[in-house]
Amino acid sequence: MGDTNYFGGVIKILETPKQRIVKKGTLTTTFRAQISQFRNTRIVRITFWGKLVSDVVSNYKINDYIIVEGYLSFRKKKVLNSTFSKFKQVEITVRKVYPFFLNSNRSLSTF
Repeated sequence: MGDTNYFGGVIKILETPKQRIVKKGTLTTTFRAQISQFRNTRIVRITFWGKLVSDVVSNYKINDYIIVEGYLSFRKKKVLNSTFSKFKQVEITVRKVYPFFLNSNRSLSTF
């Protein structure tokens, strides 16, 4: 049996990844991304920790596609002026990241 909350797929970056330092000097970055599907598109929060942060910040930008593997979690978020006081937001904590190229004029040697 595999992990039921493990995710692997292609995502599109919607926000500029920026580094933050949290407790004890650990690097992190969190941004919104889009999971493309044939029928629907889903917007999720993507979180990177440690060494992956500097790779993502230096190599990727808005509208880039990447392949990620990581764990899914749900965060409760409060919404003001809404009939629903809370809703769940999907977050993916990334363990592995790979470049994904849509056209062949970009080479892997640039990374």
